[in-house]
Amino acid sequence: MSMLTYAVCTWNRRESLRRLLPRMRNLECPLPYEVLVVDNRSTDGTAELVEREQKSGSGAPLRYVYEAKQGIVHARNRAIEESLGSDFLLFIDDDELPHPGVLKAACQALGEEGADCVGGRVRVQFEQGQRPAWLTDELLGFLAEVDHGPEPLWIHDRGTPVWTANIGYRTRIFQGSWGLRFDERYNREGGDIGGGEDAAMFWSLLARGARIRYRPDMMVDHFVEKARLKRSYFLRLHFRAGIRKACNEGVIVGRQLFGVPPYLLLQAARHAGRSVMQVIRGLPALREAMNAAHAVGLMLGAHRRWRHHSGG
Repeated sequence: MSMLTYAVCTWNRRESLRRLLPRMRNLECPLPYEVLVVDNRSTDGTAELVEREQKSGSGAPLRYVYEAKQGIVHARNRAIEESLGSDFLLFIDDDELPHPGVLKAACQALGEEGADCVGGRVRVQFEQGQRPAWLTDELLGFLAEVDHGPEPLWIHDRGTPVWTANIGYRTRIFQGSWGLRFDERYNREGGDIGGGEDAAMFWSLLARGARIRYRPDMMVDHFVEKARLKRSYFLRLHFRAGIRKACNEGVIVGRQLFGVPPYLLLQAARHAGRSVMQVIRGLPALREAMNAAHAVGLMLGAHRRWRHHSGG
């Protein structure tokens, strides 16, 4: 008999779990399934909340594990280890709620359609009056929104990504010759932002020729906390992404100064200048400012990488 594990990795989000866990446990699913909570060193009473839900709640079995190594990568990899006895592993984030058909759609894709990985739609939700006017639809992807249209499709390149906010895998990709795990170089600890571990996993799957499916009927709502609804969040997100990219992957270099290629300095200046001009003209400037922040992050990351390899 096939089995499915539905996992949520969490850190200090007890109140979100209070409404999420009952929803996770009471979904239509063509297979027997369990709900797995990976507690990544929470200090807000998460363990006690899960214990109460185990005793008083109904629905699918609820399992709790404590992961002492801080960071989302360690939590996700712990979920993988805990799910190897199941055929399928699905992830949802602890600030989301699943729609009723999410498990059914995932099982169809991974079972009947033969996908190795399936990603679903992630719909960003705002409380009334919460969404700022400057936060246009084109920026929602940076808040984890995923929408590749109303029809299922097969994914063959990076242009149609699927993220761990709403994703499922055949657990066989974590065993045998593939033996995939989330890359620890992209770990994100505690309240840090960004990360990129899900992108690295997605790229690894593409490189191995995995069958990746998008199912729009596999849908979750993602509730954005107020701290992310600031321009500074988007700038910090891109700055941190630039650092991680340069540190972990390097940048194409020829001539360089202390590890930083001059073209990055020119790139940062160009985007910053465009951002200033957009402000002067009264036009949206955030995208150019985000590009500038990313370029500055690349410079800092390149310098750190140079120092590491040069022993400086």
